[in-house]
Order: sequence, then C-alpha cells, then structure tokens
Amino acid sequence: MKVEQTDLPEVLVVEPRVFRDDRGFLYESFNAEAFGRHTAQGLPTSFVQDNHSRSTQGVLRGLHYQLNHPQGKLVTCVRGTIFDVAVDIRVGSPTFGKWTGLTLNGDEPRYVWIPAGFAHGFCTLSPVADIIYKCTALYAPDDDRGVLWSDETIGISWPLRDPILSPKDQRLAALDPARADLPRYTR
Repeated sequence: MKVEQTDLPEVLVVEPRVFRDDRGFLYESFNAEAFGRHTAQGLPTSFVQDNHSRSTQGVLRGLHYQLNHPQGKLVTCVRGTIFDVAVDIRVGSPTFGKWTGLTLNGDEPRYVWIPAGFAHGFCTLSPVADIIYKCTALYAPDDDRGVLWSDETIGISWPLRDPILSPKDQRLAALDPARADLPRYTR
C-alpha cells in the first residue's frame, strides 16, 4: 500500500496493492494492520460506518460535513468515474478555504482520506458511479452541514458546467469564516 499527500497535506491518497490477471483484479479494500503502519501520516484504523452511494452522470453531491460529530471519510469509487473534492473549512487553518480534487475510477483502485474538519463533495463523470466510503463517526442527520459547491471564494474547478443538485445542496451557504457552524483549527 502506498500513501501520498495531496496539495492539502492532511488529505491523503491511498493506493492499495492490486493483483491483476486476465480474469480481472483483487485487492484488500481495508486492512487495519496495513493502515496502522500509516497512522503517523494521519490514517485511522477505526471506522464505525460504511456508506454506498450511487449517482448518475452529472450529479454533484456536496460539499458536506458534520460539525458536532465530525467524520473522517475514506472514499473510493468502485464503479464508474468521479471527481472527488476536499475543502479545508477549519477556521484559523493555514489552508482554510483551499481545496484539492482528484479523479477516482473503479478500474484503478485508490482511495482518498478526508479528515474531519474538511468538507467533501464529488461529481459523477461516467453514466453511473458507485462510491463506497468508510466513516470515523456515525451520520447524525441533525448535524448535517454544508458549503455551497460553487462558492467563488473557494474556486473549485469542477469538470462539469450544469450539475444535477439536490434541493438541499442548492441552498447551502458560502464559506465565510464568520459562520458559527464551521469547525475551528486546533493545532
């Protein structure tokens, strides 16, 4: 397993060892011992919830986070192709408002680790995409928060122009350090 930092040092790309032959491929999607060798880089070994999300082409989900029950997310695409984004929304962080994005594809297994304190979103680039992600905290519907996907102060270069959005995601507020519902940087 290979672990690399992104433009945001706390957001990591995890590449599992993939065994391929003419029948297809096999890889360990999670191994606590292997992840444990990378805890100094910020990878956790304990997860409490797994989610599976399916989206059609042009769907954009995000940018989501939880404030009082913050979730770290280990995200992968197991079918199709997505553009996955993490935004540092921790007020006071040296990288506040900065984002990083990468393409995840079910034919090239890899993960992105998005720590608590970062908003997460993705858009679907293929006819359909299945995303699986492990979470370090349970989903808390009353704690569901978000940042507007198209916030110009963040300036995410989404690879689509007119995404399909949920009504909730259309109404999200811009990223403003004065917002009371943003996490605080504590280092």
